[in-house]
Amino acid sequence: MNASRSSSKWADLAPRVLSAFVMAAIAAGAIWIGGLTYMAFVALVIGLCMWEFARLLRPDVAHVPVFLGAAALVGIMISGLGISTAPGVIFTPKIAALFLAPVLGMLLIEDRRLLFFTYSSVIMLAGLGFVAIGPGALLIWFVLIIVMSDVAGYFAGRMLGGPKFWPRISPKKTWSGTIAGWIGAGVLGLIGVWMGYFTPFMAIFAPLVAFAGQMGDIAQSAIKRKVGVKDSSNLIPGHGGVLDRFDAMIGASAAVVLISAIGTLVLAG
Repeated sequence: MNASRSSSKWADLAPRVLSAFVMAAIAAGAIWIGGLTYMAFVALVIGLCMWEFARLLRPDVAHVPVFLGAAALVGIMISGLGISTAPGVIFTPKIAALFLAPVLGMLLIEDRRLLFFTYSSVIMLAGLGFVAIGPGALLIWFVLIIVMSDVAGYFAGRMLGGPKFWPRISPKKTWSGTIAGWIGAGVLGLIGVWMGYFTPFMAIFAPLVAFAGQMGDIAQSAIKRKVGVKDSSNLIPGHGGVLDRFDAMIGASAAVVLISAIGTLVLAG
């Protein structure tokens, strides 16, 4: 019985790891090519996330989620062409295109419209963040911090167990896994300082980025629980949907955009 329970804990590990390698290879290719290819990759991911999110709230009409996903993809491409790669996020009139899908969703989603507008805006801000960061060392470190937090939390949570972090929203998450994610991100931040990619001040934000990612994961879990589904879709074996895989990165990227925007406004004032 114990052996059976132990093996069930790791039953999703093989498809999870294989899918992660495939996704990493595709993302690495887009990052390496850069330019419009990278922007199109980000737009596709955000479009799929919007499609899945709209399906959660409006599963009865297939064309509405598809339309909103396409609107999100177009919004990222339009807004991305108006992004400056200078430090901080520079807002231009093209950034208004980010809210194309959220506003259209307010008209097309009959129930939970405020929920749709709020979380879909977070998804779009995250896409803006990925485009603004751009392909390069900073993006790689950002992704590594989120991945390290997820992996450390996954193994620590299953090996150590213990009290649940937020049992009503996400029953599987434990405090041991959550804290392990912060520690893992902090270690990566210190490695970044040692390798010359980060300043010590920047490294302090690594656990905060990990925490924002964890909150992104929690937020998406709360939405799925609210609508009564386990996964946002079944597109990715072992992970569920694209939104299930990128929820942490969406939370972290949106937080980085907001912090960067606030910092820019403070410095300008």
